[in-house]
Amino acid sequence: MKDSTLYLLTGAAGNLGSSVSRELVAQGKQVRALVLKSDPAAERVPKEVEIVIGDIVDNDSLESFFTVENGIESIVIHCASIVTVNPEYNKKVYEVNVNGTRNIIDKCLEHKVKKLVYISSVGAIPEPPKDRPVREVALFDPDSVVGYYGKTKAEATQIVLDAVNQKGLDASIVFPTGICGPYDYAYGYYANFIIDSVKGKMPAGIAGSFNAVDVRDLAKGVIACADKGRKGEGYIMGNQTVTIRELFQAVSKTAGTAEIKLMLPLGIANLIAALFEVISKFTKKPPFFTRFSVYNLARNNNYSSEKAKRELDYHVRPFEETIADEVEWLKSEGKI
Repeated sequence: MKDSTLYLLTGAAGNLGSSVSRELVAQGKQVRALVLKSDPAAERVPKEVEIVIGDIVDNDSLESFFTVENGIESIVIHCASIVTVNPEYNKKVYEVNVNGTRNIIDKCLEHKVKKLVYISSVGAIPEPPKDRPVREVALFDPDSVVGYYGKTKAEATQIVLDAVNQKGLDASIVFPTGICGPYDYAYGYYANFIIDSVKGKMPAGIAGSFNAVDVRDLAKGVIACADKGRKGEGYIMGNQTVTIRELFQAVSKTAGTAEIKLMLPLGIANLIAALFEVISKFTKKPPFFTRFSVYNLARNNNYSSEKAKRELDYHVRPFEETIADEVEWLKSEGKI
């Protein structure tokens, strides 16, 4: 018997989106994926998934993506976004993260979807003092968070909640911390961090901390949110807070390389980052790291996932296991 629910997935070619699509297929779900025209990353989407070409910033291109047969209910998982560590205004980032989300909401209302799960970011949540865990909040203000990516996600998150409160949209929101783990074919922050440290391109670390969730655990949490997330509620999905020193230890243990032990104090790292930013203006090349990167390591990274654990049965594997799996995957890809 054909399943009466169709999952509509944006950002399906990205790291999280491709993991969500694989997990949905593994659970026997029907999936339709929105993919940009000529996106080479489309090959990451499982063959069982129906692919529709479109762009969230092009409202007309979304019509075929949202149109479903009579008797079929649709659940939308909106993963598509542009992540940036540049704190400055970027028109394309705004168009995708904010206006693209508006388009998705409009189509959800027009086509009367059963549920929307919006993938926001913990960067949209204001940072409390370090003696308090970071928890979900009810209102989102771009001016209360640091970094342009976080500001766009805060604005988009509030737009989703406004649609819930004013237009009756059934939507829940997921706030991931950093995303790591195997199958990151875009080779994002954590993949490159591991590659550079194993290849000896990183003589020192920064004496800070971070919080990153395994993309496989996050994908399961997102699907659980689609099934059990309460209307208008948000759920932080992260893992334990880990120091950069602990990350180096986990990488060296799995990769069999020498551990990087020199840790730069945050103040010195900030001065070096400022110098890199100045140099990049002349070279026109991205700086090795920025003051915003240092801020993210210095900030309160103690994110609480208790609500997701309590309401969605969210759970994660040990961080060391994630790093070991990512190192082995990078070896299999010939990157280290």
